[in-house]
Amino acid sequence: MSLDPRDEMENLRAEIRRHERLYYVLNAPEISDEEFDALMRRLIELEKQYPAYVPDDSPTRRVGGERVNTFAPVTHRIPMLSLDNAYSKEEFYAWHERVKKGLGNSPFLMVVETKVDGLSCSIEYENGRLVRASTRGDGNTGEDVTLNVRAIKNVPLVLNTKNPPPFFEARGEVYMDRADFEILCEDSIAAGEIPFVNARNAASGSLRQKNPEITARRRLKFLAHSYGYIEGMTEPDSHWSYLKLCRDFGFSTTAICDSPCSSADEVARLYDNFETARFSNAFDADGLVVKIDSLSQRGILGTTSKSPRWAIALKYPAQKAETVLKDVIFSVGRTGAVTPVAVLQPVECAGVTISSATLHNFDEISRLGLKAGDHVMIERAGEVIPKVVSVIASKRSGTEKEIIPPKLCPSCGGDLFRTENEVALRCVNPSCPAQFERALRHFTSRDAMNIEGFGDAVVSQVISNGLVKNFADVYKLGKEQLMGLELFGPKRADNLLAEIEGSKRQPLSKLIFALGIRHVGEKNARLLAAHCRKMEKLISASSDELSALPDIGPVIAASVIEFFSEKNAIDLVSQLAALGLCMEEPDNLAGSQLAGKTFVFTGELKTLTRSEAQALAMSLGGKTSSSVSKKTSYVVAGDMPGSKYEKAIKLGVKILTESEFLALCGK
Repeated sequence: MSLDPRDEMENLRAEIRRHERLYYVLNAPEISDEEFDALMRRLIELEKQYPAYVPDDSPTRRVGGERVNTFAPVTHRIPMLSLDNAYSKEEFYAWHERVKKGLGNSPFLMVVETKVDGLSCSIEYENGRLVRASTRGDGNTGEDVTLNVRAIKNVPLVLNTKNPPPFFEARGEVYMDRADFEILCEDSIAAGEIPFVNARNAASGSLRQKNPEITARRRLKFLAHSYGYIEGMTEPDSHWSYLKLCRDFGFSTTAICDSPCSSADEVARLYDNFETARFSNAFDADGLVVKIDSLSQRGILGTTSKSPRWAIALKYPAQKAETVLKDVIFSVGRTGAVTPVAVLQPVECAGVTISSATLHNFDEISRLGLKAGDHVMIERAGEVIPKVVSVIASKRSGTEKEIIPPKLCPSCGGDLFRTENEVALRCVNPSCPAQFERALRHFTSRDAMNIEGFGDAVVSQVISNGLVKNFADVYKLGKEQLMGLELFGPKRADNLLAEIEGSKRQPLSKLIFALGIRHVGEKNARLLAAHCRKMEKLISASSDELSALPDIGPVIAASVIEFFSEKNAIDLVSQLAALGLCMEEPDNLAGSQLAGKTFVFTGELKTLTRSEAQALAMSLGGKTSSSVSKKTSYVVAGDMPGSKYEKAIKLGVKILTESEFLALCGK
């Protein structure tokens, strides 16, 4: 007997939440990414069919469609205080003595937690459902970042309990893992932007994005570490109990010991041991936080005007070391950006042996005045890879050599390009081995060639087994090859091959987007395809021709010209054409009711996602915009529309419901 759709959706949501907690919080996944994706796809399918049964806290609603124009002020119920710092064991012992004196020499326990280098955040729940999140701000008033915090995967949208309290506030740290920070830096450099200085700045900047979709892509995480405010349940009597409650509710926490410490010497030993061990963490940690466990004893100790007397941050000082820059090698990142890497004479720093350091880009080499053979100072303050902070010019012997940027890609031997006003040298060869895995994930994704079943695990296996070395190889895959991979049985192999064959019919606009041309997103790909109609015309188009197109401009035009000036790109397109991929954009725009009309979308749509609605409008000759003006033809308003809706009313712009928009599109 089949389930009622409403029951099936509830079961799916519960199962997805369970697997999200296993993956993001407990680091103990039970199913593969593809199995998880299948659950999510089924839920999305049902929610499209039955939109009336979709709650705001559905796992599919982590990223809302509405941008934030301002971050409204939020007054904290209880001030979010900052911590006093200690930079040595001696300073910690002095704090411990003050606590003993404040408690009249009564015994006390201390909880020791990792001091995560991130951004303080308060997350509030009413009846178990996330309703608001805010930054610390000045301690009394922060900024509303609810939409962005909802996009953080390890933050529960619903507390993991059948009997949630009427109100629960968790306070903690929003942060970014080092690996994700390095990816963000690569992407920034490749886009010609100045990268964030460190992971903490990246987390802060990502949390305050006006578009929550950008926050979601930045892969932020949250760790609960502080008592906030609770209503309607027995409050825990200790910090240790509070952390357990947080874990039970679905949060990750930061304690590094199995039980509270009873002596200062015990904490000091943890401090010594953690100085080196902290670098094995996935995230930056600049010290420990020591807190009195008993909440009643905290009340006795009280607070100063800005800090609690019952807690202290026990930090590690930044460490520097002198060494010699032996050479500079060149690394190609996932986006094609070529990064110079310093090869150092091995030296001890911050408890580990350092033999390499990133130099970020060639402008940084110029700023430092760096030469091969120089004596340099390096610093390691929380990062796995340290940085060169200065040159000791007084130790030069005259044998040092200038560092010359490469002319060819170190990975594939292709030409390197540097666009005007950008700092990065880049390889644009779409088949470059150093960046191919990321490129293939994009090529096969839903918004590109839409090859369902070609997920991350498949991408990894076909590349590691040498089956796919460029996009054209995807269309040469056979059943026997797939059956040789551990992921595939006969039926799954047949299904994937059918998906691959079907993707050949994708229009030119999808192929342009799939190729991964820098700066060319879905919208720009559709504009280019609509203008050129055929791939051969796009390849031969001049910079002036493309620059003159609305919403394209010189930067995107230069990127397109640069891409097709690479021989490998032309060879790849020729192979794809020979394999039967569509190289034209269907001519279905003439006479459309949408031709020449500009659409703005606001609020949450039920049947389509925001990007699907925009794609539909553009496929029928319409244009889309992110802002409302007198030139806007229609504003399409979903649930909970934002300021665009109000502006449309003020300007007299016609407002459509989603169903009216679909009817206009002939759907």
